[in-house]
Amino acid sequence: MSHRILIADDHPLMRTALAQTIGQAMAGAEILEVSRFDQIKPVLETGEGVDIILLDLHMPGMSGLIGLMMLRSEHPAIPVIVVSASEDPVTIQRSIDYGASGFVPKSAPNTQIVEAINAVLDGELWLPELHGAHDADAPDPAQRAATLTPQQLRVLAGIAEGKLNKQIAYEMNVAETTVKAHVTTILRKLNVLTRTQAAVLASQLALAPAPPPPVE
Repeated sequence: MSHRILIADDHPLMRTALAQTIGQAMAGAEILEVSRFDQIKPVLETGEGVDIILLDLHMPGMSGLIGLMMLRSEHPAIPVIVVSASEDPVTIQRSIDYGASGFVPKSAPNTQIVEAINAVLDGELWLPELHGAHDADAPDPAQRAATLTPQQLRVLAGIAEGKLNKQIAYEMNVAETTVKAHVTTILRKLNVLTRTQAAVLASQLALAPAPPPPVE
């Protein structure tokens, strides 16, 4: 399956390196490039749109994380991977908190950008290995699950049962893309990276079956 991937970075060498890496690893991918934040919107509003955005936080017009929040607010269905030279844990966590589906440091090996793209296109989150998915001070599973909407809880239940997005979408009578967006939000709210981790967390919330009544 071919994908349309938008690279938004003001450094020509970085755009070229990313485009070459993606082109070699993802056959048939259509790669688009912009160098300023204000060039992103016209690309997204074309009929064909894009499947994923690789975003530099420091490109002209971005205003850092404000640009990311604006982008996610206006185009919530399009996942964003931040590709940035700022690699501190605070920037990484804030990028995820403000809507990014992944974060790849510019110093990372080229293979990591491909790993991140594939993971995010599959509806998962992707973070550098040194940035753990769990925080010792994070709320317990019940507190995290309490932040989910009723629709998101239905999707989580489907994940816990091992159902595919298309199966969940059919049962909920919604588009598969809607379920995919819910999954990304669920992973972010539960502070996990993969569907498997979400399913494990959901299992921690499941009640054990009631014991059978005593035989008289």
